[in-house]
Amino acid sequence: MAKRRRRYSKSAGSEVRSEMHRYKRGTARSGRGGKVKSRKQAIAIGLSKARKKGKKVPAKASRRSK
Repeated sequence: MAKRRRRYSKSAGSEVRSEMHRYKRGTARSGRGGKVKSRKQAIAIGLSKARKKGKKVPAKASRRSK
């Protein structure tokens, strides 16, 4: 059986983990300094930070106009 390829690097996972830690402590902030209110938002911020640092993270899904 073939080995599965990692989509996200381990260091990107640690970036998300640290952001989730901040979210759980209540210290996570979004773009303009507003409080992060959901887990999904915290994960998205962690992935965004990983992308900016150049870690292996899939490209952001493009929005399709209807």
